[in-house]
Amino acid sequence: MITQRRNALKKLFASVAGTMGLGLFAKAETATAAPNEKEVFNVVYDQDIPLFSSVTKFNGMVFIAGKGAHFAGDVKSHTDHVLKELEKELLAAGSSMEKVLKVNVYLDDIKDWSAMNEVFKGRFGKNPPVRTTVAVAKGGVPGDSLVEMDCIAYV
Repeated sequence: MITQRRNALKKLFASVAGTMGLGLFAKAETATAAPNEKEVFNVVYDQDIPLFSSVTKFNGMVFIAGKGAHFAGDVKSHTDHVLKELEKELLAAGSSMEKVLKVNVYLDDIKDWSAMNEVFKGRFGKNPPVRTTVAVAKGGVPGDSLVEMDCIAYV
């Protein structure tokens, strides 16, 4: 599992470097391969103009946009809901919670960190992803969610 994650991270960096023209991690085979086209799912529009996609797949990687919980409840119920939404998106994209490499967690209040961790713990298998957790500035997480999360995984 660790080797798979390392290989997926190398692939991610190679694809990003290649897209940016850096070629830092490029292999000879990538020079001859046809460029991958990104797949986008669930595009959100603002007045008929594409705003963002909830899921993007590129070069064997899956990028999930921030998911929140937009109902009354505490941080534990919101965290559980958000993690289930991430899992649904990952499965639909051909990935899983065990293949998540990176998670960003945005809390409405940093005091909810311990309660969020109680629900978060164990949801990504024996080898959890790297994670960044921050409390958002005044105004909170969009849509009155107490927590929002996004992630990067491999297929």
